[in-house]
Amino acid sequence: MLIRCSSIMVLLLLAACGSGASEKSADPAAPGTATTTAATAAEMPVMGPERRILAFGDSLFAGYNLREGESYPAKLEAALRARGINARIANAGVSGDTSAAGLQRLAFTLDAQDQVPEMVILELGGNDLLRNLPPAATRANLSAMLDELARRKIPVLMMGMRAPPNLGPDFVAEFDGLYPALAKKYGAALVPFFLESTYDKPSLIQADRIHPTAEGIEVLVGATVDDVVKALPQK
Repeated sequence: MLIRCSSIMVLLLLAACGSGASEKSADPAAPGTATTTAATAAEMPVMGPERRILAFGDSLFAGYNLREGESYPAKLEAALRARGINARIANAGVSGDTSAAGLQRLAFTLDAQDQVPEMVILELGGNDLLRNLPPAATRANLSAMLDELARRKIPVLMMGMRAPPNLGPDFVAEFDGLYPALAKKYGAALVPFFLESTYDKPSLIQADRIHPTAEGIEVLVGATVDDVVKALPQK
């Protein structure tokens, strides 16, 4: 997601309202997060059946300009395992994806999994903002994805985004409202603004002023891992 340096100012404005190079694949077994230490992980052995999670999004999941094992899904998996949860997270993040592109590949991605995931973490919409696409179109695409996941009886955790104020109050109100409205309609869990913990901290953002650094990813994981644990279906 959040693809080019030419889009920097749009996302900076997005961040200011409080509301994202080459890409490497994530190593889902990468150790360590900001919320846990090796000692903590050793004290909490991984137990129970595997908890399969699909992380479906754009470059914020894909690990844009980060090393292998530094993506959000990889670090999230490590954080969950350090808590004793036998998590396995498949990273289906594709840089540059809009909600329309995500919709086009969702069913194929789900069908390609070895096992039906217990939960999907859905993170899309930022590239729609950067392209100034109508919020109604973003909502329709996300709704269609949620319909597909509901049909397959797969719970969802949505990672929300927020619109920059320069797009106008009507646009902002419509876009910002679509995530909580869809979460309520489909009974999905929601993180209202995925980048809340990093957007105003330049040291946690790459030189493009858009994507989180490796340390920024650690902070994002620390800020959202409780939401993920809460959203996981009870066993």
